Amino acid sequence: MTTCGDDLIRSLGEAVAHAKGEGPAIVHSPVTPREVRERAHLTQAQMAPLMGMSLSGYRKWEQGTRGISGPAANLLRVIEKEPEAVKRALAPGG
Repeated sequence: MTTCGDDLIRSLGEAVAHAKGEGPAIVHSPVTPREVRERAHLTQAQMAPLMGMSLSGYRKWEQGTRGISGPAANLLRVIEKEPEAVKRALAPGG
């Protein structure tokens, strides 16, 4: 079998285990972009570049018309806990 086929079979097995509540999967609580932004005392115009996106794209998140990917949700969680660290890391020359 090909490597791709092996990966697919392994992934399906992991999905079944997750559905049964087994395995190492971690389930995070939902994150709300507006609440994170407000707790960090940021405007939408300040938040969008921290997320690496346009202001209009960020606004769509807050309006609920655009979904949030897993990595983006994790970055929101980091901003929620350590907004200054994210600002420093993303600053020019940071």
